[in-house]
Amino acid sequence: MMSLEAALEPDLPIIDPHHHLWDRRRVLAGVDTPPAHPFEAVIRRSPHYLLDQLLEDLGSGHRVLSTVFIECGAMYRADGPPELACVGETEFVNGVAAMSASGVYGDVRACAGIVGRADFTMGDGVARVLEAHIAAGGGRFRGVRQSASHDPDPQVLGPLSRTPAGLYASAAFRSGFRHLADLGLSFDAWLLEPQLPDLIDLARVFPETAIVLDHVGTPLGIGGYAGRRDERFGVWRDNIQRLAQNPNVFCKLGGLAMPFAGFDSFMTDPPAASEVLAQEWRPYVETCIEAFGVGRCMFESNFPVDAGTCDYATLWNAFKRLAAGASADEKAALFAGTARRVYRLAI
Repeated sequence: MMSLEAALEPDLPIIDPHHHLWDRRRVLAGVDTPPAHPFEAVIRRSPHYLLDQLLEDLGSGHRVLSTVFIECGAMYRADGPPELACVGETEFVNGVAAMSASGVYGDVRACAGIVGRADFTMGDGVARVLEAHIAAGGGRFRGVRQSASHDPDPQVLGPLSRTPAGLYASAAFRSGFRHLADLGLSFDAWLLEPQLPDLIDLARVFPETAIVLDHVGTPLGIGGYAGRRDERFGVWRDNIQRLAQNPNVFCKLGGLAMPFAGFDSFMTDPPAASEVLAQEWRPYVETCIEAFGVGRCMFESNFPVDAGTCDYATLWNAFKRLAAGASADEKAALFAGTARRVYRLAI
């Protein structure tokens, strides 16, 4: 997507701690029916997002030093034990990271950190999967994400409605989750706003594990929540404040360009400007920064998913507008420092 805005504060160092890579062209080949859910429209807009597309976005004017890849079900192994299929994603991304580390594509270090997937309901058996990820990651594997996103209304998640209720609260999940601390790995949590109490309890029970809340907890404004986002803001805010009381929890500021929040800016034509996005997202971003502090918050792109609303340069412009009143030290933490520390990055 060609950038519609010039980068603000182009010299501000950025670490993008949340993006994906995938190739879903074969899956979408021949599909000509209208998308049944807004998320399907997002995937159709970016069916192919590999190193070339990522580099194009990283080169759109902002000073991105490095990135962290977050699991998305890409390039799983077609052969071998089913429980190790997810290790194929780490193998694939480590290869992309090695390409970037060669310097052939410039100074940016794409995928300097890798967050893969594992099924913690395997209990003690998940240790083998985690060790395989670490071995495949070439020193870049940092943690795991297993989504718990669920809502009884299938219109909320659409094609992502595939996780049972209460995953993070289940004994089966927690029996495997405890292995993260043993291996020094972090956990990225994706769940929806009504599910935040489950994460609050998980963080309390496992204080030795660094937990990263993705997408400010995913406020909802579609399906049965259409028109109720503002009504539920207080519930979300109270849970964010409770979650922030756990010092092992960090917060990613982003993901609000996805369809789930139901903002007016989603897939508008022409796309919304960064001023509009900053105005929409401000209550959520400012609440999280106030609750967690800049030392536990990090801006994230969530690309290419958030490309459903805007291009990469415009997204970071919106974040820079939101941080306009912050000091230089506060900006350094929000845009790079927190991500560098949480994901243990050298650059």
